Amino acid sequence: MPYQTAVFDLDGTLLNTLDDLYTAVNHSLVTYGLPERSLAEVRLFTGNGIRRLIDLSVPKGTPKDLTDKVFDKFKAYYDKHKLDTTRPYTGMAEVIDDLRSAGVACAVVSNKADFAVQGIIDHFYPGKFDYVMGERAGIRRKPNRDMIDVILRDLGRSVDGMVYVGDSEVDIETARNCGCPCLSCSWGFRDREWLVEHGTTTIVDTPAQLEAKILA
Repeated sequence: MPYQTAVFDLDGTLLNTLDDLYTAVNHSLVTYGLPERSLAEVRLFTGNGIRRLIDLSVPKGTPKDLTDKVFDKFKAYYDKHKLDTTRPYTGMAEVIDDLRSAGVACAVVSNKADFAVQGIIDHFYPGKFDYVMGERAGIRRKPNRDMIDVILRDLGRSVDGMVYVGDSEVDIETARNCGCPCLSCSWGFRDREWLVEHGTTTIVDTPAQLEAKILA
């Protein structure tokens, strides 16, 4: 078995969180009289953490103090509504079960705030992962490798034998910074053309294909 550790992105990889993020972004913008964003825009703005999501969602030139208010409103609203429409991608829970049964350690790493990551995983994938990590103070978020290094250290694993699974250019760059293979999921927040343009080497179209690649 080539891989002993599989690290998964969250949004667009394990869970379809887009509609809840979209609703929370626009609720926060409208609260302060700012124009709404389209679903396509919010989809493209995800991947670098919720602060970056808000920074991109507010109009250019928005004062920092107003952006801060929008961000605080987003966090409060999203915390209450993060499970409204979010759902796991069909088949992913079974993939995780199969990987762990085969001896592969499985972890989640996300640029989403840690409180949201923990709550969402506890709800949709309870007890299925060996390690779950969202954005935390003092640890650089993806595409830096710092979060991955924390996970590997705490699991007693090495980047040798690790595969990274994600759906965006952030994930491709994260894997590159770690020096490990990346499997890009076409069912997420970026399409195949985007992934190819941003340097992916391997695309999987279904959870079954993903499992086969990891256990090959």
